[in-house]
Amino acid sequence: MQTTFFIAAAILYAVCALLPPRRGAVISGVTALAWVLHGGALWPDMLANGTLRVGFAFMLSAALWISVAAWWLENRNFALDGMRRMVMPCAAVSSLLPPLFPGSLMPVEAQTPAFGWHVAVAVMAYSTLTIAAFHAVLMALQETRLHARTAKKGWLGAAIDQLPALLTMEKLLFRMIGIGFVLLSLTVLSGIVFSEQLFGRALRWDHKNVFALLSWLLFAALLAGRRWRGWRGKTALRFTLAGFATLALAYVGSRFVFEVVLHRGFT
Repeated sequence: MQTTFFIAAAILYAVCALLPPRRGAVISGVTALAWVLHGGALWPDMLANGTLRVGFAFMLSAALWISVAAWWLENRNFALDGMRRMVMPCAAVSSLLPPLFPGSLMPVEAQTPAFGWHVAVAVMAYSTLTIAAFHAVLMALQETRLHARTAKKGWLGAAIDQLPALLTMEKLLFRMIGIGFVLLSLTVLSGIVFSEQLFGRALRWDHKNVFALLSWLLFAALLAGRRWRGWRGKTALRFTLAGFATLALAYVGSRFVFEVVLHRGFT
């Protein structure tokens, strides 16, 4: 049943990506239905019988699930149809990954309550910065389009033309980065403070922790540069995408290598 829900959600996400912008009410309804089906399949499988199913597929799928909700809410206040063309295909792919890569089960009944908060905040941080990365890519395309001599309409071009002004987009970007940075800070802090309680060992300087801290430093530098040096434009976009790429390597990338390449379980 859950696999059917995952497939149905993927189909609806794909349909939502292809619908024309003028079908706003239909897009909103299809998105909501896909999101409910996706969540209804994802969370019962991820949290069941005192265990937590961990793996790159579930983390990525959960992040895109929250990202879809973030887009749906933001789109009610701003015209972000161009982001729909990017988020929905990614959400469709991510909803198909859990049945293909089931990950491994980790018992959580004996864990401290901090474990649940750590996981929840980590997923929210990753999701918020994922949508910020989509936003940064859209801003880069929007700026390129403004300076292009011949701007073709096309499937994505028409959606980019409907985006808010670059200054408004930049304001939204830094609002999302600010929220994501706070969540990422809480994730890093809880990982340090509760590492031994959560995972039965002190904090190790492995690839996952190194990449997470490097991502935190990149976003911290971006916000500091914005505050005191007025960073914006291409500098802000480069830092955003570099920070997101580093964060992706911290868990999703490393788990992909462990599960798919090395065929190893939870570490």
